[in-house]
Amino acid sequence: MAPRYFWKGYLKLSLVTCPVALIPATTEADKLRFHTLNARTGNRVQSRYVDSVSGKTVREKDEARGYPRGEDDHVLIEDDEIDALALESTLTIDIELFVPADSIGWIWYDKPHYLTPTDKVGEEAFSVIREAMAASGTVGISRLVMYRREYAVMLQPAGKGIILWTLRFGDELRDTPPVPDDKPSPAALRLVTRLIKERTSKWDPKMVADPVQARLLEIIANKKKGRKSPDRKKAAEPANNVIDIMDALRRSLATEKKGGK
Repeated sequence: MAPRYFWKGYLKLSLVTCPVALIPATTEADKLRFHTLNARTGNRVQSRYVDSVSGKTVREKDEARGYPRGEDDHVLIEDDEIDALALESTLTIDIELFVPADSIGWIWYDKPHYLTPTDKVGEEAFSVIREAMAASGTVGISRLVMYRREYAVMLQPAGKGIILWTLRFGDELRDTPPVPDDKPSPAALRLVTRLIKERTSKWDPKMVADPVQARLLEIIANKKKGRKSPDRKKAAEPANNVIDIMDALRRSLATEKKGGK
């Protein structure tokens, strides 16, 4: 099956241009979803916008964006006014500059997308840009209109492809909270290092499976068959009774060696 692109345009570096497309790198297609029902009738509940004064339902064609400038006073913004703000970055990913790949902290990363060339002619230009970034240890910075906003984006070489990350806006990041700067004792550090080594294994995608969704699917299957779901105990809060960190670490290591966790 041919890939379904959600954006098509051009990748541009100076005078080098090639047609490309974007595919979201993540999906929620298999995420468990519920409908909201009226518990008395079993009918589905509909969400509607209601006029706060008249109480009447607002038709979709009458919905508008408004920026508050005072109580019950708004500046209306039309969709075409928003669309006209960034015409060039709507269709073109023009790489403006490059920065060291390790200079952008993970906290700036927002959503990943696969960037791919869409014809044979553009594959060479795409490959040259990707390989040059990989060889120089850099990532490209550009801008792109997606989800009705213009984002700063990062182009990261990955294998034979490029991952395009939307980057978070500066006003979305909070200041780092204060943390203690006490240095741990060398002995405690050695014990924790041993504990980490005991628990180190190869990465497996199963590590990020959702056990809650699996249990919900089990409950749904039981209900379909008319069975009662088994009662599950509530999770108990761990006891916060660490008095001697060294003693707790030694006991933790002893437990690891016995095969328990």
